[in-house]
Amino acid sequence: MAAEDLETKPPSAKAERWKCEACGAEQHYDAKTRLLRCDFCGATRPVPAGAGAIVEHDLFAGLELLPQGLGTANDKVTRCNECGATVHFSGDRTAVQCAFCGSSSVLVQTDNRKLLRPESLVPFAVDKQTSRDAFLRWLKSLWFRPSDLQRLARVDELAGVYVPFWTYDAHVDSSWTADAGYYYYVSEEYEAQENGQTVLKTREIRHTRWEDAWGQRADDYDDVLVCASVGLPQGLADSLRSFDTSQLQPYTPGYLAGWSAEEYAVDLRAGFVTAQAKMDADQQQRCSGDVPGDTQRSLSVQSTYSNLTFKHVLLPIWIAAYRYDKKVFRFLVNGQTGEVQGKAPYSTWKILGAIAATITLLAILVVVFGGGGRKEPPLRQTQRSPTLLLPRQGAVSRV
Repeated sequence: MAAEDLETKPPSAKAERWKCEACGAEQHYDAKTRLLRCDFCGATRPVPAGAGAIVEHDLFAGLELLPQGLGTANDKVTRCNECGATVHFSGDRTAVQCAFCGSSSVLVQTDNRKLLRPESLVPFAVDKQTSRDAFLRWLKSLWFRPSDLQRLARVDELAGVYVPFWTYDAHVDSSWTADAGYYYYVSEEYEAQENGQTVLKTREIRHTRWEDAWGQRADDYDDVLVCASVGLPQGLADSLRSFDTSQLQPYTPGYLAGWSAEEYAVDLRAGFVTAQAKMDADQQQRCSGDVPGDTQRSLSVQSTYSNLTFKHVLLPIWIAAYRYDKKVFRFLVNGQTGEVQGKAPYSTWKILGAIAATITLLAILVVVFGGGGRKEPPLRQTQRSPTLLLPRQGAVSRV
């Protein structure tokens, strides 16, 4: 795709408002019904469809451009001095606290940055109450946590935010070399004491035969997600695994009515560096699985990337914190599926109790199964004789 195809029109001079056709009050997007809904009279209507299709853009063309960014000219934009998140608010909404870190150190600023505009999004499908319920179920599923965690955890205000992500596609050709190890066994005789007598016994000793191995493979990656937010705790957004990007919708401001959306802080180039590291690690594992034999060493993988494309998308996340024992722990709820990821305190006493119980159980097993036997003296090798034919020597190739 040519670079000029990525350029978007500048934002309109007037922020788009969603007026109720029944009473004239302002409507907002309702995640439960997935419609525009009026809080005053309850009237609903479908969200106007976005124009265009979901397009994969050429990565190199995207790196050359700085098109216009998210939002409209009359949107309010705040930047948090604590975590650096920059968030857009539609209509008359504003913020006195950061949705990402809870800080009240937020400043209103002019929306005059040059950014890649998101062209698609996944609408919120999980409402606030459903998110709270999912959080409580998550708390119940945790192990080694304080017994009163579910009762005392106080959830701060849940904030639904459209968080920026990059998606990357790539075709990857990988070549690998490694040492493939094959196990073989050799019988070995040794002396042991039984009933006061020296007896001759036989045992099998495992050895490894190493051979050169090499191979190639080709893989395609689709929609490798990279979170472009700086407001979320590092790694926490990446732990949300259940986004379904096949449900992306063309961008339309109707889905953002009454909601906030963050600008990306991780740019396109930096995002691809992260995505490539993910794909490199995955290729390393896939190539490792191609190495023949019983074990391996010295795996080296060389990969070539082609057909590189990207999308800039917005994904729905409920963001909140809960307090326990005067400490704050953050959690996220996937606004599409209800998946919960977060941090929680551990109970030191429960962990120590589990360790003590394990040690006690092991001690009982030793007494029951090992207490009546006689310890043998150190074994002395007296003879070493091969008993198995070795496989044919030679290089192994996997293609």
